[in-house]
Amino acid sequence: MFKKPIITNFLPAERLSQTEIKKQSGLLADNKILKDLIDSVSQMLLILNEERQIVYANKPYLDFCGFSDFKLVLGKRPGEVLNCEYAYLTEAGCGTTDFCRSCGAAKAIVESKQGEQSTKECQISTRDNDNLELRVSATPYEYNNQSLTVFAIIDISDEKRREALERVFFHDILNSAGGISGLSTVLKEIENPKEIVKIVNTISKAADNLVEEIQMQQQLSYAELGVLTPDLQNISSLAVLNDLKELYNKNDLSKDKLIVIDKNSENIKLNTDPVLLRRVIGNMIINALDTYNPKTQITLCCESKNKSVLFSVHNSNFIKPEIQIKIFKRKFSTKGTGRGLGTYSMKLFGENYLKGKVWFESSQEEGTTFFIEI
Repeated sequence: MFKKPIITNFLPAERLSQTEIKKQSGLLADNKILKDLIDSVSQMLLILNEERQIVYANKPYLDFCGFSDFKLVLGKRPGEVLNCEYAYLTEAGCGTTDFCRSCGAAKAIVESKQGEQSTKECQISTRDNDNLELRVSATPYEYNNQSLTVFAIIDISDEKRREALERVFFHDILNSAGGISGLSTVLKEIENPKEIVKIVNTISKAADNLVEEIQMQQQLSYAELGVLTPDLQNISSLAVLNDLKELYNKNDLSKDKLIVIDKNSENIKLNTDPVLLRRVIGNMIINALDTYNPKTQITLCCESKNKSVLFSVHNSNFIKPEIQIKIFKRKFSTKGTGRGLGTYSMKLFGENYLKGKVWFESSQEEGTTFFIEI
């Protein structure tokens, strides 16, 4: 009786049986020089067979993936051991989904099979909601009449995260400076003394926010060392939303658009880092403003939820499904090069440092709402 073929949308799905895998692995283990060489380096190294299954892995790779015994990864594919979210979408596994077509690791393996050494970078989103940045090299290797691939992995997550944090910083201070610039332009055209005082007060608050943003850059270096401690303060939820509403209603992006606060919003006292919270909600507002649809209304809201405070930013635009799955990825943007850090930074600061939960919901009927629950 023939087995039903496994459907794949990219690389071949076929695998060797565990019996065949163990035989391949045993032959490699008998090669003492090769085994000692692989085990002597600090870099993560794998040997993959023709079906992209692991037939040997060194200790640095096992440690990185949280495995103590090589037998637990034998026969699996790299993305499956790294817990890539796409590796478990289908029965065929790692390398066989539409998403795998853009994976640097898969591309490197394909080029290796063509007889060339290939080095690529790849991003992996895990099922544990981690984001890995890896630099991988795939080198063809013939041994005992078998076509194998030596697969080297370097974790560059810290390097990429540092770059991203710096870009987030410049991205955000430019937004704050844009708000101040917009307010200053409005100020020149106002003659009513009361209105002038009001605008000046708003500019003062925006300038204070800008100073806080700049000071935050120093703290970001601590974040890379894992020692960043949020500056917790007692604040009011409505005060945060009012400050942001006044600031971004004067932003250039808000032309023909209006930011309002939901009348059912609650004024809740909470203890959190106001700079980080404003950064997260501010980026939610910018994401809503940065749309081609004119006369969009952005609605801000805050409400109590059990023992938490739930902030939300809603607009009527719908995010297409193919964009939704990438929305929080570093570097992803529909707006071109140098963008895409706003949504990424929402999770980075909202979850890693404020210990909250950040997510969004989007439908054609209801539009899009971003949330942060603290």
